[in-house]
Amino acid sequence: MDQEVKPWVRLALIFPGQGSQHVGMGHRLAQVSKAARDVFKRADEVLDRNLSKLCWEGPAEELESTANQQPASFVTSAAWLEAFKERWAALDRKLEPFLFAGHSMGEFTAAVAAGSLSFDEGLQLVAERGRLMDIAGTENPGGMASILGLPEEKVLEICAEASSEGYVGLANANCDGQSVISGYLKPLKVAMELAEKAKARRVVRLPISIGSHSPLMARASDGMSALLHKMHIKDPSQPLVGNVDAGLLTTGPEVFGELRDQLTHGVRWQKTIERMRDHGADMFLEVGPGNVLTKLVRRIDYDVNSIAISDDYDGMLSDRWSLVEAAAR
Repeated sequence: MDQEVKPWVRLALIFPGQGSQHVGMGHRLAQVSKAARDVFKRADEVLDRNLSKLCWEGPAEELESTANQQPASFVTSAAWLEAFKERWAALDRKLEPFLFAGHSMGEFTAAVAAGSLSFDEGLQLVAERGRLMDIAGTENPGGMASILGLPEEKVLEICAEASSEGYVGLANANCDGQSVISGYLKPLKVAMELAEKAKARRVVRLPISIGSHSPLMARASDGMSALLHKMHIKDPSQPLVGNVDAGLLTTGPEVFGELRDQLTHGVRWQKTIERMRDHGADMFLEVGPGNVLTKLVRRIDYDVNSIAISDDYDGMLSDRWSLVEAAAR
């Protein structure tokens, strides 16, 4: 654990989105946690297919498709959450998170964790989200690129200049110097060239044929809106902090609006984390596969506690997890 785990009271749960998946995710967890096994079993029943086997055994090519990796990541994150609750209950403690947030697709997991959606509803929404995004990407091809080493203001300036060739814009503002842009292929290429001329440390085209978090996803967003209208979205138990404008979401209608709009708007992740910190969160726990969000939190503010629950070295299945439990006041 790179950071000392300071005493903490106000736990913020953060949930990863698409891109954190890997073959084998959740398998070891399911072997040791009945609560996790029950989540995977229920997911297989809801979707009427063996999603758990895909998570645990692959193949990687199938797991990486947009339509599969979104529900797979959602279910794995939900399994970690239930295993965490199970562990906390065994210690005779009640898990009472202070805030919730998710990165992109992870907002749906956060909504389930906060009680705004049931697990079944969240899984149905995420599965449909992946399917609709696949369709949108076929009908309206686009792409995404990572830009490292340029301030957000410069990236916005570059996108504005490149948009004379069609839409390209900021999709993810993850932390200082780490942005992702999204849009049509021609302006995306122009923006990448402009970023290289502006001395970006690194410019990389992402291996995805979808312009996520951009107007290219308008049709998918409409489809999600129609499905969301059929769900019973409740007020969250504690506020969610949204991706769209880092606002505190405290009512069902506000959660509905966030989940409806997020496909066509950028992920303001740095502002999300800063809002959670400034609101009083003193421990960030990444609940799901991987540690991408934990690394971002540490880049945003290294002084706050941040741990990935699935980390082999200091996560919940490691020998060092007792340090986290001991720090909970």
